[in-house]
Amino acid sequence: MATVKYRIRGKSKQNTSIYIYLSTGRGNFVEVASGFTVNSKDWSKTTNKPKQNSEENRKTFSDLNKLEKFIYDEVNDANSKGVLIDAYWLRQKINECFKRVKKTDNTLLTNHIQFIIDNANTRKIKGSDKIGLSERRVLGYKSFLKVIQDYEKVIKKKIHFLDINKPFVNKFTNWLLNTRNYATNYAGKIVDNLKTVALDAKSMDIDCNPYVNKIESFRERNQDRYIVTLSFEELEKIRKADLENEALINARKWLLIGCEIGQRASDLLRLTKEDIRYSKGSYYIDIEQKKTGKNVTIGVIAPHVIEIIENGFPYPVSSQKLNKHIKKVCEKAEITEKIEGKKYDKESGRKKLKKYRKCDLITSHCFRRSFATNYYKKIPTPILINITGHSKESLFLEYINRREDKDENANLFMKFYEEIHKTKKPELKLIKNASNEN
Repeated sequence: MATVKYRIRGKSKQNTSIYIYLSTGRGNFVEVASGFTVNSKDWSKTTNKPKQNSEENRKTFSDLNKLEKFIYDEVNDANSKGVLIDAYWLRQKINECFKRVKKTDNTLLTNHIQFIIDNANTRKIKGSDKIGLSERRVLGYKSFLKVIQDYEKVIKKKIHFLDINKPFVNKFTNWLLNTRNYATNYAGKIVDNLKTVALDAKSMDIDCNPYVNKIESFRERNQDRYIVTLSFEELEKIRKADLENEALINARKWLLIGCEIGQRASDLLRLTKEDIRYSKGSYYIDIEQKKTGKNVTIGVIAPHVIEIIENGFPYPVSSQKLNKHIKKVCEKAEITEKIEGKKYDKESGRKKLKKYRKCDLITSHCFRRSFATNYYKKIPTPILINITGHSKESLFLEYINRREDKDENANLFMKFYEEIHKTKKPELKLIKNASNEN
């Protein structure tokens, strides 16, 4: 059974701190400052509370009684939920009891997330000499903040950086996956954000639990991923499909361009004809990728894309409308075979795995993956990586759900070697006659 007591330290006559002592049995106890003070001569050893000999002391006496009852109730609630009761928990409960937590408290996880959001325009981008977080990244932090606020309502406490230990991360992860039913990759990104924010706080000399350095993100296994792409043959069917609706014709143009330039939808849909450069008989597209800040140049050679550029560049459309229209485009092109994949389910509010028509699984995200998949092993991987903007080959291969094929890499080397040397004139070699060597 829990026991709550108060005591003072030292014999100072003025402003002696009153400490709260909480024992939860079996030798487990914590003690922290309550935030109240008293003149030591006004401390009663009988009640272990201030003497009620002044208005101020009577107020403190009443507040300590209030806190004592509050802590007993919270201990019972914590025990029923298996919450760890430690010094950090006790300090938080004191703050909750008297509503002392201020928005300026930089030890709170939510406050530091908000700090990052509020100062997004002056944040230095990791691995770059630029400052200012992208709009997409800021939206990511806002979503993360909402998730943390929701979790705080569940555990009924504000999260301090010192709270973020291994048990906390394990319980938080379990809540993300099993209560919120988030997709594995999305839950992994949230945990990754948790580590990022905690390490940022630590870099600003905010006290953090040492475990924040050991937080590990996660993602679904390759065998659990369902990647949908459009092959060259399917793209040809789409190109030839009979379409009359102007919106569908426009969506088809974006689809065909997207599958040939390998960019994210956020970059693709920002393109205008003015972004296309004509030089020495060829078309080039120069893009600063919104997500990574990388500058890439893509050469356009596919005849059907050149025709779109020259004879009717697509007009702007939102990604939501594009995703709706391209499903219809693919249906018209008879891309309707049943394949396994994940699709949003209105009833559960989550993506559901089962067999769907392929046209119903096509989204603008398929464009970049189709480009990477279709040209993999046909064009050297470093060139593809330079276009897609992946930082290294391992990430690119994971993106298209492939493993490195070392034999194929060797074959590709031999192919290019032959191309280099096939026009080289053979050299005449002088072969000595062994009989004339003397």
